[in-house]
Amino acid sequence: MPKITFLGAGSTVFAKNVLGDCMTVDALQDFEFALFDIDHERLKDSEMMLNNMKESLNSTVKVVTYHDRKEALRDAKYVFNAIQVGGYDPCTITDFEVPKKFGLRQTIADTLGIGGIFRNLRTIPVMQEFARDIKEVCPDAWFLNYTNPMAVLTNVMLQEGIKTVGLCHSVQICADHLLDSLDMSKDNIQWKIAGINHMAWLLEITRNGEDLYPEIRKRAKEKQQEKHNDMVRFELMDKFGYYVTESSEHNAEYHPYFIKSNYPELIEKYNIPLDEYPRRCINQIEGWKQMRDDLIHDKNIQHERTHEYGSYIIEAMETNKPFKIGGNVLNAGRLISNLPENAVVEVPCLVDASGITPTYVGDLPEQCAALNRTNINTQLLTIEAAVTKQKSKIYQAALLDPHTAAELSIDDIISLCDALIEEHGDWLPKYD
Repeated sequence: MPKITFLGAGSTVFAKNVLGDCMTVDALQDFEFALFDIDHERLKDSEMMLNNMKESLNSTVKVVTYHDRKEALRDAKYVFNAIQVGGYDPCTITDFEVPKKFGLRQTIADTLGIGGIFRNLRTIPVMQEFARDIKEVCPDAWFLNYTNPMAVLTNVMLQEGIKTVGLCHSVQICADHLLDSLDMSKDNIQWKIAGINHMAWLLEITRNGEDLYPEIRKRAKEKQQEKHNDMVRFELMDKFGYYVTESSEHNAEYHPYFIKSNYPELIEKYNIPLDEYPRRCINQIEGWKQMRDDLIHDKNIQHERTHEYGSYIIEAMETNKPFKIGGNVLNAGRLISNLPENAVVEVPCLVDASGITPTYVGDLPEQCAALNRTNINTQLLTIEAAVTKQKSKIYQAALLDPHTAAELSIDDIISLCDALIEEHGDWLPKYD
């Protein structure tokens, strides 16, 4: 029986979406869904929920839980990854509270910035363990990574020789979200997106061959006169020409322009939600307590296929019916010709029985590539730090981060890194 393994299956709501999607696909009815999580209670919750959903959907998949990761992976054909190393408490708290003592504020801290760097540093060793297991027990498996920081973790798995694609839902919802926010019709639109994860660019958007950007820019300029939740992205589009895929709260901390202690009025001007991710974590924890009984014990769970790419990728590979995704892949052969070859980029990809074939994009508009490169610098040095275990590389990654470098001195950045290393304790390996 072919197997789909889900690492981090205790993420019950996400497992419901991704594996629920798979249950709706005719070509996947003979698969085993192998669930693994280090939190055995949450793992049991997911097993109960998925079995209830299986009955409701009349699916014939087999749901199996494992407490041994290697056995969960053994002979897997596809592996979903949705882990979070360190969780909200203590590690997310550390990522936010220690930088605050140095005057450095963040919004999400799961991709770039000082929080993103340390989220990477504690997650990469676990990913390397996954890679070792996969090479031993399922070397031909496709690794479908949903865990952030997306670009770095996908890059690490590719360096380990694992067939990997990074998946983020910001690509497929980008154009619709933009048009909805500007009260524009979504009928008959075509779009093209490329760049890096969380900073990919809506390079073109048309309706029946007509360029929609002039009207988009006009309406966005007018909307900036009132307060709304996408002010950072609209400002970036106004100054750099293109709309970016990920939310304004994310992009506020990917650039040096928006969160500045010397200009506190910018937080109000651009409606920036500082400490947004910890608030979400607390709300999700409370929400899960209220939702758990309904979700776990509901014998009639209904599910409609979501926009997540996972099930569509597996269906395309199993049936050889092509499907297009926005995937995170290595920039080998310069898919985006003005970004580094050793970076992971987010580009259109064709999926079929041959696997995942990225498409050639060529040059991004130079200003967009330049903004991408500022983030890639920190990504690549974070990988070097994790691989070499050299503390100096952690410092260099932080020194090159746009937001951190705009706020703190060299000495303060190094002191901040040291404080975060100490506070993380055993969540990090030892660095020279």
